[in-house]
Amino acid sequence: MSQLSLWPIAQFLILLTLANGVPVIAKRMLGDWLAWPIDGGWLFWDGQPLLGRSKTVRGLVLAILATTIGAPMIGLDIETGMLVGFTAMVGDMFSSFLKRRLRLAPSAQAPGFDQVPESLLPFLVARNLVGFSAWDILIGVGVFWIGELLVSRFLYMLHVRDRPY
Repeated sequence: MSQLSLWPIAQFLILLTLANGVPVIAKRMLGDWLAWPIDGGWLFWDGQPLLGRSKTVRGLVLAILATTIGAPMIGLDIETGMLVGFTAMVGDMFSSFLKRRLRLAPSAQAPGFDQVPESLLPFLVARNLVGFSAWDILIGVGVFWIGELLVSRFLYMLHVRDRPY
């Protein structure tokens, strides 16, 4: 087994936390202001929303902006920050798309669906750029999964999140 890339994993986890946290904080602070649904309210062929109203242009833009600004603060370049933010949000939208196909309500808890795509995609896309091994990716996604569940409950206790997940 190759040596784990602990600092690069930590850097990505910090950026993933920014990408996921900033839209939640913005929702709490700004309410519905500029919260336009990415899918424009369109329905898929199954009659369900394409993504749902909780995936907003504001959240997408702020997530990418936060990771782009945050990356140099933790030793990564701007492009890597932008890539992580963008791919995390693509993964998040993919999980929302899947959840709508399963007829789960927006923001419904779906362990795995909520954490894996938005953490796995950035790790995979940047694998060669950063030099992640398969173990690095597995550990990073696992830590994000567990951490996101714990942090969500904490933010709920602080009344930042509407639900404990």
